[in-house]
Amino acid sequence: MDLNSDVGESFSNWTFGDDAAIFKSVSSANVACGFHAGDPHHIRKTCDAAAAAGIAVGAHPGYRDLAGFGRRFIDMDPRELTDEVVYQISALQGLARAAGTEVRYVKPHGALYNTIVHHAAQAEAVARAVHAVDPNLPILVLPGSEIQRVAEGIGLRPVIEAFADRAYNPDGTLVSRREPGSVLHDLDAIVEHVLRILDGKVRAIDGTIVPIRAESICVHGDTPGAVAMAARIREAITEAGVEIRSFA
Repeated sequence: MDLNSDVGESFSNWTFGDDAAIFKSVSSANVACGFHAGDPHHIRKTCDAAAAAGIAVGAHPGYRDLAGFGRRFIDMDPRELTDEVVYQISALQGLARAAGTEVRYVKPHGALYNTIVHHAAQAEAVARAVHAVDPNLPILVLPGSEIQRVAEGIGLRPVIEAFADRAYNPDGTLVSRREPGSVLHDLDAIVEHVLRILDGKVRAIDGTIVPIRAESICVHGDTPGAVAMAARIREAITEAGVEIRSFA
């Protein structure tokens, strides 16, 4: 099982998350590309740390929305969205190579990630962007999403992802961050949730059981207590007899 985290989100004098500490637990790093968070200096530092730790680097492109941390939907021309995603992946690729590593997969960020679950035009725009940069790059997706369908249709490898610290709707989508209970904080509940994911299912917010076959589990690096959470999750997965390694 892969364990991934969103990193590289510090900007100028503002520090978000502890990338070096979280790299002790995860196997893949979703590195911000500068549009929702991050700047060239901090992104390069994150790539340096990931390379030193042997962590797979992935591009984490989002909407051009620094003020909203990429969590606000933007109704974009699909051609423009394709170009913006190509731009972000390519910028990260340059910084990653300067750090002695490379971009090995893509995971869209925030509102863009959630939008391409159901928005066909934007899903196609993102898939075209990834394919244009490198058709061998896998893309992290929610199961049953538009982006999964489109990615498969153009020959990309979709990798099913589950979330350690997020609540689920009965249809398998994530509960909106605007809703109470959308983010999980209790470590025991999170571990129980992760072990259930290893067993191929999640408990939705209404109590129903939803099947899921995940290849990767996300721990958000900006969640309070993220470092301790990631360590506890790694320990639980290992104790369950499952090896942690990157899908990429």
